[in-house]
Amino acid sequence: MHYALRITHYRITDLLSWLWRAWRGNRLQATINALIGLIGVVVSLSQVWAVKHAVDVASHAVEGDLYWAVGIMGLLVLANFALNIAGIWVRNILGIKAQNRMQQQLLNRMLRSEWHGKERRHSGDILNRLESDVSNVVGFLTETIPSSLSTLAMFLGAFFYLASMDWRLAVVITLMVPLFLLVSKIYMRRMRQLTREVRESDSQVQSVLQETVQNRMLIKTLESDDMMVDRLESTQSELRHRVVRRTKFSVFSNLILNSGFSLGYLIAFLWAAIRMSEYTLSFGGMTAFLQLVNRIQGPARSLAKLVPAFVSVLTAVERLKELEEEPLEEQGDPILMQSPCGVRLTDVSYAYDDEERGMRNEEREVKVIDHLSFDFRPGTCTAILGETGSGKTTLIRIILALLRPQEGIVEIYDNTHANTMSPRHRANLVYVPQGNTLMSGTIRENLLLGKPDATDQEMQEALRKSCADFVMSLPQGLDSPCAEQGGGLSEGQIQRIAIARALLRNRPVMLFDEATSALDPDTEAQLLKNILSANDKTIIFITHRPAVVDYCDNVLKIQKQTKS
Repeated sequence: MHYALRITHYRITDLLSWLWRAWRGNRLQATINALIGLIGVVVSLSQVWAVKHAVDVASHAVEGDLYWAVGIMGLLVLANFALNIAGIWVRNILGIKAQNRMQQQLLNRMLRSEWHGKERRHSGDILNRLESDVSNVVGFLTETIPSSLSTLAMFLGAFFYLASMDWRLAVVITLMVPLFLLVSKIYMRRMRQLTREVRESDSQVQSVLQETVQNRMLIKTLESDDMMVDRLESTQSELRHRVVRRTKFSVFSNLILNSGFSLGYLIAFLWAAIRMSEYTLSFGGMTAFLQLVNRIQGPARSLAKLVPAFVSVLTAVERLKELEEEPLEEQGDPILMQSPCGVRLTDVSYAYDDEERGMRNEEREVKVIDHLSFDFRPGTCTAILGETGSGKTTLIRIILALLRPQEGIVEIYDNTHANTMSPRHRANLVYVPQGNTLMSGTIRENLLLGKPDATDQEMQEALRKSCADFVMSLPQGLDSPCAEQGGGLSEGQIQRIAIARALLRNRPVMLFDEATSALDPDTEAQLLKNILSANDKTIIFITHRPAVVDYCDNVLKIQKQTKS
């Protein structure tokens, strides 16, 4: 299976600006972590002094009480334990809140964006971004950056402490830092590309897994088990290949960097040993030397790790920004019309682009809907008929303001005025799509999507009108659980519950897309009588069922467009 790798088109400044805005929502946790880190630096450098002092007292290089010296060491160890516990608490409690908040913001942004009829990204890829990439960004903002501040403080504190003991050694040990800064730019560019490739492959693996699990019954009946496992192996193989490439580059880079750190430590050890042999440095002083070298090199190593972390978070930001590429729908308060109201189409045309339709270039001029005019008058019932591919579902999406007509206008009107249809007018419509649209949870939770404050009596009445009163005979009634995609219920039962949800929403215009296809004729007839009896709604059916057409006032036949 071949997947095209998308090349990023964002500038570094764009990504940093996005990170800055995200950081502003996580300042509390970042500040607390920074304070914990800075206090930890003070405790750590104090431990260097405490160890040196205890060793010098034990070797009689200085006067003092050995028990008090060891006691101070013990107190500093306890302080270090307390800081570690505080860090874990902040990371686990505030960290999950920060991650949840970012996921909510991104999901809200996606739900409010324009819809184009075909998702550009697989749902598995989107979930991968909302989980892994959000976690990466939040961890970088709330942990990596604050720890970098304490790392820098540790580096400077250890450097000046060592310089106060031997400035020449301090200079020699820190000479590696400019070299690190010189090579980091090249390293970042290559590592960013490799990390992007790994994240893309990881999303592809999750997409294959998700689709396979969701369509397990289909795969079993087609006896395609081996084919799907082979497809998974193919995507996993590509992921392994890219991980190996990134790992080789990372190992080679770390080998060079660690060689420099090791050389610096050996120089420091030799220097301290020479001074000690010349009696210009005490044993405690040598211990302090080596501890301070570690506390200089430790932050330098952390800074080295900061580069791949920075690369990784830039990749994550790119992937999250891509989720925000779709423009937002018109925002604002819903515009409610008087009931009953109608929908009028005047000279409406619509054609999907090549990517949305999957068409060859020579077919791009074919319009799905071509100069259609029709009036769904208030209080009437209309059946929309047409062969597969004629544009029936596209028409419904235009009425729902999910798609904008490329020519003509769509109006919603009542007895007093008419408005051009927009997302803000969607509050006047209710839609029952074809297929299984129940969500996991309980039947009650599914019904409350239609009306969040519905009472049990209202839900029972909606179930009765939709011929779904079988729900009340279930052992748990409204609180009966629904598995994913309504598992445990028949297709007919699922359709009736979905219609009950629409009735609870109670809007003046109701659209049904093959919503009774799984019902037997008697149940379908009774349901239609219940829905149409009040004559207070404008109802639109997409259907192939003759029984539905018989109940309608008007019929709109749509012809499949062909290239002239």
